[in-house]
Amino acid sequence: MRATTSGSAGAEGDTSPLMPHTTRKRYAVVSCHVERPLDDDVWERFSALQQQRPAGFAIAALIRPADEAAGENEDAWLERAREAAAQGPLGHHTHWTAPDHARPTGGATGEQVVEEGRRMRELGLTPTLFCGGGWYTDGEVAEACANLGYVDCTPRATRPAYLGPKQAWASLGAPARVRLPSDRLLIAVPTTHSLGELARALPRRRTLPAVVHVYFHDTDLVNRRRRTMLRALLRLLARVAEPTDLDKLSGALAPNAPEISWNDVARL
Repeated sequence: MRATTSGSAGAEGDTSPLMPHTTRKRYAVVSCHVERPLDDDVWERFSALQQQRPAGFAIAALIRPADEAAGENEDAWLERAREAAAQGPLGHHTHWTAPDHARPTGGATGEQVVEEGRRMRELGLTPTLFCGGGWYTDGEVAEACANLGYVDCTPRATRPAYLGPKQAWASLGAPARVRLPSDRLLIAVPTTHSLGELARALPRRRTLPAVVHVYFHDTDLVNRRRRTMLRALLRLLARVAEPTDLDKLSGALAPNAPEISWNDVARL
């Protein structure tokens, strides 16, 4: 599915309406797709990074729920999810098919999001964000996000290169309030940069959008080179954008982001 805005995010020197209590013109947020929360080595590295708040960023944990059918321990998962929620914004990251298979291969996608989201709440968690695995979304998923009160981070500013020619995704260039077919509004904060994309964009910082949303995977932290790159990039990003977090940003967006319509026709 694809939704678009008619305008682009403000360039350096524009007045940003997003967070009027400051005079800075550009803002940045960081999220991590926590896809292996029960891998001790991966979790230890992510947890330590989140606590450290590199360059002042409160990293949002977009965490994949435990898959008990695949043998994952929900009690152990819950302990770690609570730990992540104490350190920064908490989000719900759905892998549609299996822990190691992000995109759907069938089934009711919207129902899956609702069931997982309700289970997280039954466990005492209050996720505020959502991101579909493999960047997948559709109209049912968007309605489920609105039903759960999520801010949707699934839309991408650019098409993920690995997607096949007939694989749906959501395209959004700047934060927006998306009017769904049900007439409900869904706040969306697009994911704008991977680590590689940010590395290429920072030398041309005037082309960075008014809201930069950088993401990485928890498994990136196992690789020393990528750990070092992440920290270095966040230090550089903090020089050209004001660090904030996805919850604060979303709260400021609610009355100010432009409203657009949800296009319920697949665009490939």
